[in-house]
Amino acid sequence: MLNARTLIGSHDLLFITLDTLRYDVAQELFQQGRIPTIARYLPPTGWEERHSPASFTYATHHAFFAGFFPTPATPGRHARLFAARFPGSETTAETTLVFDAPDLPGGLEQLGYHTICIGGVGFFNKQSPLGSVLPSLFKESHWHTSLGVTDPHSTEHQVALACARLQALPREQRVFLFINISALHQPNYFYLPNNQQDTLASHAAALAYVDAQLPALFSAMQRRASTLVILCSDHGTAYGEDGYYGHRIAHPVVWTVPYTEFVLPAS
Repeated sequence: MLNARTLIGSHDLLFITLDTLRYDVAQELFQQGRIPTIARYLPPTGWEERHSPASFTYATHHAFFAGFFPTPATPGRHARLFAARFPGSETTAETTLVFDAPDLPGGLEQLGYHTICIGGVGFFNKQSPLGSVLPSLFKESHWHTSLGVTDPHSTEHQVALACARLQALPREQRVFLFINISALHQPNYFYLPNNQQDTLASHAAALAYVDAQLPALFSAMQRRASTLVILCSDHGTAYGEDGYYGHRIAHPVVWTVPYTEFVLPAS
């Protein structure tokens, strides 16, 4: 685990949730060499297997923004990167950045960070009171249909917007950039030619598409400063396993998620 306490202040923070990405699919694409951009920053064994704190986007992101990222899928008491200060915490360690706010964006704002949310799935669309809860945690937030689940080019649009916002800020201004990648979420059938149905194969093709868009984002971050990167899924989804489809259910393919964290050096 990285030491967030020593990195925050000098480093930007990039947090990307690959919404709905399954661990088994992510690991298979790593082993097949189909995600070369992400693989460059993964250990030789690939993604870390972790357990999500919840089974759907709204609940998981509330946990994430309180410092409860996916938990390593091994027994034990696992220290956290970030934690809201509260009595009796058993997973706060010397490497944990503790903030005096109810959420991570607010805690980082107190430390001088400019916080940006680029939404993806419906819980970030700001089209209703419910869809405004998570974006409202950030200093600035963005959503448009071109960033959402129905646009086959959503990740391209999200990355372009992120790069534009980063370029508009002074390099000395530390940034917390959060992006909820929507491409993995249903519908994803259009990432396979001549396909009319969401399947594990189209889910995998969506991840390959996302990977191809990330170099521009990573380069934009590196032009500013060294960056602490957290890249993970919020939950998986079922494609017929044991008769289940979708998520918000207690099934291993939903609870088991891929996770990685690394430092992207300044260029």
